[in-house]
Formats: sequence, C-alpha cells, structure tokens
Amino acid sequence: MITPEKKAFIEFMMSADVLRFGAFTTKSGRLSPYFVNTGNYKTGGQILTLGKFYAELVKDTIGDAFDCMFGPAYKGIPLVTTTAAALAGMGIDKPYFFNRKEAKDHGEGGSLVGYKPQDGDRIIIIEDVITAGTAVRETLPILKAQGDVKVEHMFISVNRSEVGQTPGKTAVMEVYENFGIQVHPIITVQDIHAYLKEQPEYKEVLALMEDYMEKYCIL
Repeated sequence: MITPEKKAFIEFMMSADVLRFGAFTTKSGRLSPYFVNTGNYKTGGQILTLGKFYAELVKDTIGDAFDCMFGPAYKGIPLVTTTAAALAGMGIDKPYFFNRKEAKDHGEGGSLVGYKPQDGDRIIIIEDVITAGTAVRETLPILKAQGDVKVEHMFISVNRSEVGQTPGKTAVMEVYENFGIQVHPIITVQDIHAYLKEQPEYKEVLALMEDYMEKYCIL
C-alpha cells in the first residue's frame, strides 16, 4: 500500500519524464528496469512543485531544527534554491548556499556561493539521489573547512536501496556509518514497487523490478 503523497510524487516524476521505465544501464553496470534523471526537470512549474515536496519532507522530519541548507553542484543547486523558497512559504526562512565545481580566483573568490557557514551551524544537504555516496565524500571536506559545523541530515528524491561499496550495506547505510548523516528520501524503491503493483498496465515492469530488487537491493 502506498500513501497518497508518495503516489503523487511518483506520478509527478513520471509526468516530468524524470522517472522512466524500460532498460537502463547504471553507472555500476547494472541493467535497471527504471531510471531517475532529475536533470529532466525543465519548467518553472515543475521546480516549484519539486521544492514543495522537499520542503514538506524537511518540515515533517526536522522542522526548523537546522541553520542553513547546502546544495552540491550541479543538480543540488536548483534543488536547494527551490526548497529554501518553499520552506520560507511555510514559515521556515533559512539561508542556503551551494558550491562551484572550480574555485573562483577573482572577484569575491572562493568555492561557495550564498550563505557563509559559521561555527556551530547545523547544515542540511539537499540532493537528488545517492548512488555511491560520492557527492557526500566530495562535499563534506568543503563544509567542514568552513568552521565547526554539524552535518547530520540529507534529503533526497529517491533511495534506490541498492548495495553500495560494502557488501550487505546500501549507500545510504554507508553514509550514516561513515559520516553520521541520516538520509531521508521522499520515496524509496519499495514505494515505486508498491505503486507498480497497483497499476495493471505495468505488470511486465513489475516482474523486472522484483527481479532487480532481489538481486541488488537491501530492503
């Protein structure tokens, strides 16, 4: 059984061609029956709706118990921007910032744009998906270099629940064990599976999904 909110998010992603079903080869070389590409969001209405989904997740999970939010370049930049705007509309007005891939050597310089973290800040990360936790490993040193900050929560669109770099553990599990960061997804692969079970036209995709989950997912 899938909640109406999660069903709405899945159908929103499908309408934006962000969630697709078929045959896709992932970075790890696995043949996946579904693919999530948040780079396909391309309209103002889509990014507005996406921000509301993220903001609701943040509000329901930690309320206003954070000081600022960070979006890793590149896909995290529009995500953190729209989430910050949506949260402000809910009465939680917090600063946000993001990083450049390359540090700027002129003008104001530096690798960060927007808010400058301070000692004691509780930073949350807004990201699209986690595959192997690479983005976390790359960005944590950047955040920690800004001062004595805490990074304990990360919010993403989809948790694929797949085995990460360590046998028997997902990338989300590894991020928590290695960095102490709890990852909160809007939906999980289990939610996508539950959605497909309710849609008779996806019977063939459902069978492929179940086979894929049995091979690669830790549920």
